[in-house]
Amino acid sequence: MQDRYIGLDLGTRTLGISISDITSTIANTYATIHFADSNYDELLPQIEKIIEEEKITKIVLGLPKNMNNSIGFRGEETLMFKEKLEQYLNMEVIMQDERLSTVEATNYMIEADISRKKRKKKIDSVAANIILQTYLDKMKGMKK
Repeated sequence: MQDRYIGLDLGTRTLGISISDITSTIANTYATIHFADSNYDELLPQIEKIIEEEKITKIVLGLPKNMNNSIGFRGEETLMFKEKLEQYLNMEVIMQDERLSTVEATNYMIEADISRKKRKKKIDSVAANIILQTYLDKMKGMKK
């Protein structure tokens, strides 16, 4: 059976979600979940439901690092969320460097002439998509 991946981009009030196709080749934007400021516990049952519905076997979570490769406050928060996810779902969570993924997502949507209002709604799921696609491409390169 082929692995199916979910990509997550954790913000302070939003979680961007993307999901791979059944061949684990292409990441597709899926949803953005809004939650109370840093209340990550409320995300866990929602993620679990998506994992069950979409038959997900692997989780990829974006790790925000500083440009000098150090891990700051957001990175620490993300690593704590990783621990919660792993315990709640009893699944390994793979970390993927997400530096500049939001910048890349914004630039992509500007090039596509998407309005600022629509960009604000889609930015997190597009960033999650970039995180997951980066990971899938890296894995494909390792298999060659």
